[in-house]
Amino acid sequence: MSWTILAVIVLTLALSWAFFTAQRLNRLHIRVDAALSSLQSALDRRAAVVAALEPSVSELAQHAESIRLTPALFDDRAAAERKLMESVTSEHPLIVDASARVQLAHRFYNDAVSDTRAVRTRPLVRALRLGGTARLPVYFELRS
Repeated sequence: MSWTILAVIVLTLALSWAFFTAQRLNRLHIRVDAALSSLQSALDRRAAVVAALEPSVSELAQHAESIRLTPALFDDRAAAERKLMESVTSEHPLIVDASARVQLAHRFYNDAVSDTRAVRTRPLVRALRLGGTARLPVYFELRS
């Protein structure tokens, strides 16, 4: 009788751990999606500010803004952003502010990716497929 009770307790604890880990992963994926959306907005806002304040690079800004921020296009968007910011000659306060917001959004996104990957890459989480069908998030490298 005591072995049965012990087995039920261990099984309940294991199932509870799996359930709460899956819920945590779901929240982490939601956080990654929200951070990616915030980064997209910050990059688009900076491109719009640059286009408004420096008409000579408005075409580059429009090109950068037209590239959707998805994991498949991260390299393209990063290259367009680098090219845009290399072309900016002004140190206008609005551009500096927009760039600071991009840096913050970039940091928040990569932190969310780190937290998600830390849980998703655990052997037991991978073996039980607690991440579901969600793809493993990737880092966005934005070199200024």
